Amino acid sequence: MSVYQETGKVGVAALHADVDRKTAGKYLDLENPWEDGQKPREWRTRKDPFTEHWAEVEEHLKDAPELEAKALFEWLQERFPGVYPAGQIRSFQRQVKRWRALHGPDKEVYFQQDHKPGRRMQTDFTCLNELEITIRGEAFPHWACHSVLTYSNWEWASLCRSENYVALKHGFQTAIWNLGHLPCEHWTDHTTAATHVVGAGTTDGANWVYNPPYKGLMAHFGVQPRTIQVASPNENGDVESSNGNLKRCLNQHLLLRGSRDFESRDDWRKFFEGVIDKRNAARRERLNEELAVMKPLEVDLLAEYETEQPKVSGWSTIQVHRSTYSVPSRLIGEKVRARRYEDHIDVFYADVLQASMPRQTGRGDALIDYRHIIDWLVRKPGAFRDYRYHAQMFPTLVFRKAYDQLLLACAERVADREYLALLQLAFRNGESLTESVIRQLQEKGMTPRLASVLEFLPKPDLTLPEMAPLIVDLHAYDALLNEVAHD
Repeated sequence: MSVYQETGKVGVAALHADVDRKTAGKYLDLENPWEDGQKPREWRTRKDPFTEHWAEVEEHLKDAPELEAKALFEWLQERFPGVYPAGQIRSFQRQVKRWRALHGPDKEVYFQQDHKPGRRMQTDFTCLNELEITIRGEAFPHWACHSVLTYSNWEWASLCRSENYVALKHGFQTAIWNLGHLPCEHWTDHTTAATHVVGAGTTDGANWVYNPPYKGLMAHFGVQPRTIQVASPNENGDVESSNGNLKRCLNQHLLLRGSRDFESRDDWRKFFEGVIDKRNAARRERLNEELAVMKPLEVDLLAEYETEQPKVSGWSTIQVHRSTYSVPSRLIGEKVRARRYEDHIDVFYADVLQASMPRQTGRGDALIDYRHIIDWLVRKPGAFRDYRYHAQMFPTLVFRKAYDQLLLACAERVADREYLALLQLAFRNGESLTESVIRQLQEKGMTPRLASVLEFLPKPDLTLPEMAPLIVDLHAYDALLNEVAHD
């Protein structure tokens, strides 16, 4: 049309449009040539291969709308062998999709939200195991507590070992500390770190209430707690979307780094936070709009641990948050104070630290340190065989192998005594030194009996240092006494 208006020649316009003169003339004669005058095609160009059994397919789709087309196609193949080859699956999927659009149930409608500056922060836990991070070659399974401001998409995340209240508390406080301001509302899903359900058998979320510690945390900072509806992650859509984006970005930076192994957890944390800082740099302008209307952080952060006061049992163990930990046996019968951090437990008695151990994340887990009980096991070796925590008495694979070798070489009671003596030796002389001696014996094909280990164990250097003889000069005392007499 533009060429015809410039030249007035139909042939020239037809050449530019790559059509023949007759077709060009037809379009030039139309009042609105940009409108497609053809009617939509409603007939098929080939026979529908599913007509014969489509009624049965429709019945299944009506009874169970969530059925996938692939599963239905596999059912058709099983029901009618040899009728539907595998190459027809794409045609079948398109036909099911078309039927659902024309006759299927209504789909849920989502409503785009108009986020207001400074109003809402969303927090969610996301697992980072897919990044395959290792610390000095050892796998490092962990999570991240991820917080996002919905207006600017400013984000912060803290590494944690599991999804729990202490991790949520640390994650939220770290986020607002880096932000320096407070949102009006803090949104989470129905994580047990923040909420619990009152009564059994409820699925509609009507009986979900906030956990008292989480409610107290929000009240301390003057932030309104909010939760999404049950099974509605779209209501926390900003942080849910950011979870995937953050992990993809971390993966790209790890690829550029060329290694996923770090010297320590702290090194990985610094790398992790550096990536988040780079992501936040592009959000500065909208973040400034949020900071202008947000309350500044003017209250102190709360201690990032929970305190319990368990009593030490006769088994030299305590129960902390439904997990069992061993403590020195001298504390049996005493009440201790246990500080439960996100990743470790500190045990105090009379305000003096008595033990520190990694926190167990599973319900009913146990962590027994042989050093706390080994002296008593040596005195009562008969208790070792059926000890509830027998499996935790092998600090490394080398010790486990040593015990198996002793069982093959000695009677059961003798093997128990010998192994417990080796553990006591490790406690008194150092686990790594004792382990190295046992390994040397194993490499030589020798059974690590106590006598053999003691023979190969390096002897302490008992050589006394040479000292100059003490020479006493009495003249100095005479001079001193003379000075006193004159005074």
